[in-house]
Amino acid sequence: MDKATQTMIENLHKNTGKSLEEWISIVQKEKIDKHGQIIKYLKENHGITHGYANFVALKARGADAGSVDNKDSLIENQYKGKEHFLPLYESIIAEVKKFGNDVEIAPKKSSVSLRRNKQFALLQPATKTRFEIGINLKGQVSEGKLEANTASNAMCSHKINVTSETELDREVFDWIRKAYEQA
Repeated sequence: MDKATQTMIENLHKNTGKSLEEWISIVQKEKIDKHGQIIKYLKENHGITHGYANFVALKARGADAGSVDNKDSLIENQYKGKEHFLPLYESIIAEVKKFGNDVEIAPKKSSVSLRRNKQFALLQPATKTRFEIGINLKGQVSEGKLEANTASNAMCSHKINVTSETELDREVFDWIRKAYEQA
């Protein structure tokens, strides 16, 4: 188990009084299987924060990298029907690996989290025509390709939408690097 996951499990118990296993049991008793519904249920009925609710939802559904044996299968499944975005994803990963040997690449069911001490970016083939790069830059004003992420359940403060690998330019990588340096 990676250090970030272990810390999250410890803090979940410390901050909520319940272990991860207890939260998973609570979710399973409700027979909720959709990710967003689990998050909503936990937040509204148990008052836990979005980050912990998301973590419990991922674990309850077995939808994170730590819950599967073959992490490559998570990425393969993300790009089914969106194979044209795979070179874009691979280009981002190649560039991010140059930032330092402390980058953790953590595939989930629908996205790939990039972490250092905390998540700094999230890569997701959002639709067949849009690839979304979520970026954590709290307090940063939107400018250029960087736009505020206004989704109420956003795990990232900003996002950059791209439609092809040709849109991956220095500006995009500079924003990702800035988030990495702040993580």
